[in-house]
Amino acid sequence: MESSIIHHPSSIPEVRAIILRAAGINTDLETEYALKLAGARADRVHINRLIEDKTLLEQYHILIFPGGFSYGDDVAAGKIMANQVVHHLSEPVRQFIDDGKLVLGICNGFQVLVKAGILPGGNGFRQEDVTITHNDSGKYEDRWVYLAPQTEKCVFLDPGQRIYVPIAHGEGKVVARDDAALQKLRADGHIAFKYVDRDGNEGPFPVNPNGSVDSIAGLTDATGRILGLMPHPERFIRRTQHPHWSRLGPDLQPDGIKLFRNAVRYVRETRLDPCAAQPTAGAAAGRDATAES
Repeated sequence: MESSIIHHPSSIPEVRAIILRAAGINTDLETEYALKLAGARADRVHINRLIEDKTLLEQYHILIFPGGFSYGDDVAAGKIMANQVVHHLSEPVRQFIDDGKLVLGICNGFQVLVKAGILPGGNGFRQEDVTITHNDSGKYEDRWVYLAPQTEKCVFLDPGQRIYVPIAHGEGKVVARDDAALQKLRADGHIAFKYVDRDGNEGPFPVNPNGSVDSIAGLTDATGRILGLMPHPERFIRRTQHPHWSRLGPDLQPDGIKLFRNAVRYVRETRLDPCAAQPTAGAAAGRDATAES
């Protein structure tokens, strides 16, 4: 069943986000809600609809690959959806990035970005230089973790501010092909987040919940406009989602919503500000994306 969403024009510029769905994706609704709380207009669109009409992407400022288990994680986590991107959407996604827009991959979406070669992205990296594989524990890990930002260039992050968010994955271990690839990740600022303890120190399991090399929890590209991370920021967008919210008082702030607000703010300041570069004609067009259910 398919429904068309009709947009009624407004004089107020919108930050527009597209959330790509596929069989097995299961956090698209939470991600849509997080973006709306952050001030964006979000559409959930099946990847097949985008393959059929690649011009849909021109209407948006932020592209989201959400979490879940796309296509049952057959072959490998995120691999089938990554192949769809590589073989059917490579050109429009590359144009989207070259146009200065934002891309976010969460959990399964992070796996898709890595296995499609979008992350770490260019800059001398090959797709086989970095991958994401099975947790060292050999099982699905579902727990809350602390993350420490490692770069000041990624537009989604607040440099120096640790955040606390949940993970939920069986294949979250980031590995580099060899030491040279790892050193390049470090030297070129591609490591966005590391797993740490509440004091900001790296450590073994459960601080590092999956065994990722160098405690890597997320990666960014050379521009800082693409972010992929294994934890789920969309699952901590209200204070009551914190496991100890009732004991932490009314000043508790949800850490996950910060990533979405930073993305929306960046778009407003760089693409919608009348003094900045104007968005493409497609970005200002009406809302005619479709959703499949």
